[in-house]
Amino acid sequence: MEAAKSAKAKLETTPDELKVYSYQDSVASAKEYFRGDDLAATVWVSKYALKDSFGKIYELNPDQMHWRIANEIARIEKNYPNPLTAVKVYELLKDFKYVIPQGGPMTGIGNNMQIASLSNCFVIGQDNPADSYGGIIRIDEEQVQLMKRRGGVGHDLSHIRPTGSPVLNSALTSTGVVPFMERYSNSTREVAQDGRRGALMLSISIKHPDAERFIDAKMETGKVTGANVSVKIDDEFMKCVQTGRKYVQQYPINSTTPKYRVEIDAQKLWKKIVHNAWKSAEPGILFWDTILRESVADCYADLGYRTVSTNPCGEIPLCPYDSCRLLALNLYSYVENPFTPKAKFDYDLFKRHVIIAMRMMDDIIDLELEKVEAIIEKVNNDPEDEEIKFVERHLWEKIREKAINGRRTGLGITAEGDMLAALGIRYGSDEAIDFSENIQRMLAVEAYRSSVIMSRERGSFPIYDTKREMKNPFVNRIKEADPALYKEMSEVGRRNISMLTIAPTGTTSLMTQTTSGIEPVFLPVYKRRRKVNPNDKDVVVTFVDEVGDSWEEYYVFHHKFITWLEINGYDVEAVKQYDPEQMDEVIAKSPYHKATSNDVDWVSKVKMQGRMQKWVDHSISVTVNLPADITEEMVSKVYKTAWESGCKGVTVYRDGSRAGVLVSSKKETKENSAEFPNKRPNSVDCEVIRFKNNDEQWIAFVGIINNRPYEIFTGIVDEEVRPIPKTITKGKIIKVKDDKGSRYDFQYVDKYGYTNTLGGISHMFNKEYWNYAKLISGVLRNGMPINDIVNLVSSLRLDSDTINSWRNGVERALKRFIPNGTKAKLGTKCPECGAETLIYQEGCLICTSCGTSKCG
Repeated sequence: MEAAKSAKAKLETTPDELKVYSYQDSVASAKEYFRGDDLAATVWVSKYALKDSFGKIYELNPDQMHWRIANEIARIEKNYPNPLTAVKVYELLKDFKYVIPQGGPMTGIGNNMQIASLSNCFVIGQDNPADSYGGIIRIDEEQVQLMKRRGGVGHDLSHIRPTGSPVLNSALTSTGVVPFMERYSNSTREVAQDGRRGALMLSISIKHPDAERFIDAKMETGKVTGANVSVKIDDEFMKCVQTGRKYVQQYPINSTTPKYRVEIDAQKLWKKIVHNAWKSAEPGILFWDTILRESVADCYADLGYRTVSTNPCGEIPLCPYDSCRLLALNLYSYVENPFTPKAKFDYDLFKRHVIIAMRMMDDIIDLELEKVEAIIEKVNNDPEDEEIKFVERHLWEKIREKAINGRRTGLGITAEGDMLAALGIRYGSDEAIDFSENIQRMLAVEAYRSSVIMSRERGSFPIYDTKREMKNPFVNRIKEADPALYKEMSEVGRRNISMLTIAPTGTTSLMTQTTSGIEPVFLPVYKRRRKVNPNDKDVVVTFVDEVGDSWEEYYVFHHKFITWLEINGYDVEAVKQYDPEQMDEVIAKSPYHKATSNDVDWVSKVKMQGRMQKWVDHSISVTVNLPADITEEMVSKVYKTAWESGCKGVTVYRDGSRAGVLVSSKKETKENSAEFPNKRPNSVDCEVIRFKNNDEQWIAFVGIINNRPYEIFTGIVDEEVRPIPKTITKGKIIKVKDDKGSRYDFQYVDKYGYTNTLGGISHMFNKEYWNYAKLISGVLRNGMPINDIVNLVSSLRLDSDTINSWRNGVERALKRFIPNGTKAKLGTKCPECGAETLIYQEGCLICTSCGTSKCG
């Protein structure tokens, strides 16, 4: 408790008085906090620890972060009746046990050293969108202004006139939506070049005549790499697909007297959507009529709350210039006596915490409004001309207005998979679906109850009107579940226009050390291997390979699977030594058996999403993972089942899709050709290699053509500025040309099936590295044998220590591609026996005389 008081006291001081910690010290302290979890520690320090604009770290571990957040929320609470204390808030945040701020709130609350928004996501687009270059460029500028404040952005393109439409300028006819998709995508990548990861969702109505071009836009290599894309599908289109009737596309899409109208074969377009999703995991689908029909905020559409698009992950459909902040409840922590026959869910504690979590969410809106005011003040004080500052200032003024009038929140959940396992319920079973829906219903009712209580104490959102909501299906479900609550809401109003979501909790789940969102466990146990020196003290050698290298194989356990082992009397250290058959026997006895992401039937997952969606007034972010051999017909069935089940949207990811399936606009070289192409293709495959260079963490991006290196970019890893999941080992290097010249971007697909782009890897390292990289890449492209290039690089003697380190990194990365059996350069002797019998095996020099392995 004394340590907690000390941390609290530190965070009540000014930034100048705060102690600055080294990255290593913070990681060490965070690792102790997370009980030895390296990944959780490094992610927390890189993404969430308090920092200033220069990257200085002011927090040693998450406990200080939680006091920072608790103090700020308590400060806002003092403005209202019955305020929460900082200690009460801290108790809910502590150890990531109950309430978890996500993303922006975790990094930004209490950070006065960086001027950034607390909102996780925004949607933009005028209420009366202008189909003109002026309107299109305005959206482009607003998108960039939001992304530089670290917000994800979504906007809809259905207002842009279709290809071939007449325009009153020198072009004569419109180019349609696709060129503007590329414009917005490029803007996202440009923001990412400065160390920020832009996130963008582009959507279009299936009713738009350019819908098919939109759907195909990302199938060409290197196109629209900076955006996720989704199609807004209406009920009429789905009915036409089912019955074989023609479907009418028109422009403008909502006009009763459209300028352009065409009948299309709905089934043919549907097959195109399904094929592209099967092949590349995009486009995602938004069932737009379901979204609008269920949306509580759309009861106020005529007052500016008409939903037009979603955030990049699809869980928050929003009106123009509205934004949302995210908070999640850790469901696992509400299981008493987990993994035992006495396990039960603590409903009373859960209800109490939902009430408080909604208060915290409302407080965060006030904190966000303070941030918005600070942004507007900064814009006003900037030295640019008023004409230049107008767009940014007006943007934030509109965002402020939406936040004040709607007070939208994003309260969600995480650890669904672990909660079910702790209760002994198999994920995907009918019992699991029923139980999960019941918990979500309880969350919805109590969240609305909390909003009603706050309305009585703090006032309702200004435009609340009971009559407007009388026919809303979601509100009527609340009414049916709790008539007394609805009656009170009708009398006193509600504090928040909409308030529930289920967002992806990727890095957040690393902090909670649980399963993510409503997803099942990926695997309870999986195996990794690392090369070891057999002469080191206490080293464990699992096997020696055919070239004499020693390896240790070790198990990686899901955190809550370890908890199950401990509760059920297993010696965890002993289990770590089990052979595969023994491990399978143990897993078969656990509640995670037949309940992993690969085990759960897609029908069950879609059914669960649909049932839970009835109690989420926004939406749910979830990806349906499918096996590699699934047919396109089955993908179609997934989509149709999702629509029939009441889902608001669905994304599929077929195992292995996106890798090597995109069609290049250039002629491809023959696979069996030994020659490199005369001109660099727009896209080449890439292998990502991580290694230690002295005490530094390095990374190499190696472009591959015809199974051999074609180019290389390498340097020191900056996980804070350029975070790439350590599980990513492959991707593509895309050559991009724009008005600033050309650059190389790294593109990869994450575990959720989303394409991510790291902008400008050609310039992300030291400028000298780039100059030498061009030199080495030029040699590679001219076909010089890899071992000769390695010898050339290793023979360089440079005056700069940093360049010598770079040289070592290039040498280590390229050695991996030397064909097995290649002899070392003439005169190279074995350090053990002195024989000139060294050959390369898997990048290591092996002596065929004595078996010595030399890796360096």
